[in-house]
Parts: sequence; C-alpha cells; structure tokens
Amino acid sequence: MRVFALRAFRRRIYRGPADFLEDMRFLIGNRVLLKRALQSGEISFGFRERLMMVVTEVNGCRYCSYYHSGQSMKAGLSNEELRILLSGQIPADSPADEIPALVYAQHWAETNAQPDLQAVHRLVEIYHDERASLIHAILRMIRAGNLMGNTWDYFLNRISLGRLGLTAKDG
Repeated sequence: MRVFALRAFRRRIYRGPADFLEDMRFLIGNRVLLKRALQSGEISFGFRERLMMVVTEVNGCRYCSYYHSGQSMKAGLSNEELRILLSGQIPADSPADEIPALVYAQHWAETNAQPDLQAVHRLVEIYHDERASLIHAILRMIRAGNLMGNTWDYFLNRISLGRLGLTAKDG
C-alpha cells in the first residue's frame, strides 16, 4: 500500500466563506469604480497590468500569472520587465510615476490586503483620493482572482492526494 505525503500548500487561499464573501461584496458594491478603473483610461493598460503582476507574483496564482503575462505583453511590457516582475522585483525602468503604486501593491499583497496605515496615507498623498481608489479597486480585483485560483489548486491538491494543484514554486 502506497502512502501519500501531502506537501504543505503555501500559497494564500480563501480560508472560509467569510473571506470570499468580503471580497465579493467589495467587487459587487464597487462595480462602477471597477468599471472606471478598467475602462476610463485613468489607469493605463500597462500600469494596470504592472499592478496585477505585482500582486499575482506575491500570491502565486498560476492562472492569473499565465493570463496577465499575455495581457502585459499586449500592453507593451518587455520580456525583461515581465521577467523582473515575475521574480518579485519592481523593474527600475518602470515609469517613475507608477513606482510608488507598484511598491505599495507589493506591500498590500504581502500583508494580505491589510497595509500599514502610513502606506495608505502615502498612496493617497501621491495619487490623491480618486486615483488611489482606482488603484485599490484593481488590487482587490486581482487579489480575488488570485485567491480563487489558489483555492481551486488547494482543492485539487487535496482531492488528488497531492498529485495535482502544485506548481514548481510550491516544491
């Protein structure tokens, strides 16, 4: 009889319905803001994809990483910039006006959407209320996608006794 040893699943997942519902309430309650963040041009396509790649790298969602890598290339990010983002770093040649938001996005994701109040104030100071709200909407949207993808992988991992759902980074 073969015994399977499940490796620890280290990616962030939804720990229960309340966490999932909190994100869904935000997304549904702020759908006008999200539409503006995605369609108004106030946050450029490239900027949006950089934000999404930063959060996705922290959370490790393979589905979002795959999809947004393609979107990032469509937005004009170079292979090198994408490689740097996927390694968990902020490219030094990122547009100067985007770097504070990218650093904030990384902090935001690393703290599981619970950033230091000082960091939030700094984001608002730099980008002002409206643009900071759009940035937060984008961050929350990609976080929800990341955690749904990772939760699905966790489920696959458990029902397959460890054979599915893990990536090379998980090992």
